[in-house]
Amino acid sequence: MSPIKTNLFSEIEEVIRAFDYENISSERKIILQPLLDFIQNKVSKEQEIRLNFICTHNSRRSHLSQIWAQTAAGYFNIKNVFCYSGGTESTALFPMIARTLKQSGFRINTISEGNNPIYTIKFGKNEPPIIGFSKTYDDDFNPKSEFAALLTCSQADGGCPFIAGAEERIPITFEDPKVFDNTPQQQQKYKERSLQIATEMCYVFSQIKL
Repeated sequence: MSPIKTNLFSEIEEVIRAFDYENISSERKIILQPLLDFIQNKVSKEQEIRLNFICTHNSRRSHLSQIWAQTAAGYFNIKNVFCYSGGTESTALFPMIARTLKQSGFRINTISEGNNPIYTIKFGKNEPPIIGFSKTYDDDFNPKSEFAALLTCSQADGGCPFIAGAEERIPITFEDPKVFDNTPQQQQKYKERSLQIATEMCYVFSQIKL
């Protein structure tokens, strides 16, 4: 009897079903391969999979990567996947990230206000929420060992040559949508970056053999 697939919110399922992995360049697939190999190795050994996505401020790209990776694991029925994010410093989850994710069908609530708000982010009605807030990558909220460190920006990649406790250090950098803040292109560029990250995370998990 095959395990039951996670039921995502229908809007998110529609987004994922529209992805065309042929649009991912061969160069990007080479960059993504170490992450794919890490996950496949853990699945084959029936071990837990911990992914910590790291950027400079833990405000944009690292959160998108964490949330879409956790969602992709659910969609492709890869069990025991635990996704985290952190920065070399903490700031706040940028509000445009929450708005962009809502447009793709995520249910988001703010449970704490202030300079660094805390959000609950759900991708399925019966799935536990992802807790979204800015933190450093070595915060107590994140794993201390047996995880892959995924560097999502070039600054963090260059600034963190060593991540304590990481089994593997894998750079998967994305362009920063921040450069379009306060421009007429902001909303579209955040959506484009979110969907790029979503497509690549879904591609990785779609390749995992159970």
